[in-house]
Amino acid sequence: MFESIVLNAHQQIEVRIMTMKNTVHLLPQTNHLRALHSIIRDKNACQNEFVFYSNQIIRLLLETASNMLPFHPKNVMTPIGEMYEGLESTTKLCAVSVIRAGESMETELRSMHLNAPLGKILIQRDKQTKLPKFYYSNLPSDIDERHVFLLEPMLATAGSALMGIKVLLDAGVKEENIIFINILIAPEGLERVSETHPKIRIVTSSVEKELNENAFMVPGIGDFGDRYFGTTDSGAR
Repeated sequence: MFESIVLNAHQQIEVRIMTMKNTVHLLPQTNHLRALHSIIRDKNACQNEFVFYSNQIIRLLLETASNMLPFHPKNVMTPIGEMYEGLESTTKLCAVSVIRAGESMETELRSMHLNAPLGKILIQRDKQTKLPKFYYSNLPSDIDERHVFLLEPMLATAGSALMGIKVLLDAGVKEENIIFINILIAPEGLERVSETHPKIRIVTSSVEKELNENAFMVPGIGDFGDRYFGTTDSGAR
């Protein structure tokens, strides 16, 4: 007789990711990354600590996303007269941050991609209906010709994420040219985005266990934007 196998929550998440391995890119769960998460998830972390160590994770995410862009060979002559067989990016890149939390990722982005233009999308959740509402966007005029890093630290229910993606698609961006970059994602949000837009690639540093009754991720981090910018953390206890 075959014994039934019951997977724990962490194993179930790993199985989900494996089925989406072509589009979902989870950072290697190294000791260093787990140590960074231990600092920023701590409810007693001060704002300076939260910003400093969050930026390190953001850098790792952006480096992973940058490695997914198309490149072609480029040879250069070194100062000692030898040829180096290198690479050069073959695409135009821009980033679009979802206001406000997404703006936390802009500093590291600019330090890596000096000439990449930056767009903005404003989406807020209606306090009564709890549904996302689109208010504003300002995007590069040639965004339809670019690869786009969509910057949003938290992917929870995916309501705002799907609306932000729709704004990009309506502007002519190809689905396969969007790389969605998050620090934390909930399984529910991950599945909604992957099922609705299977060509979009997602880069994250952690897939959480679940959403609680208030739509906060578990174990979570609280409200990322509030903690990063020093306003009231509505997710803290």
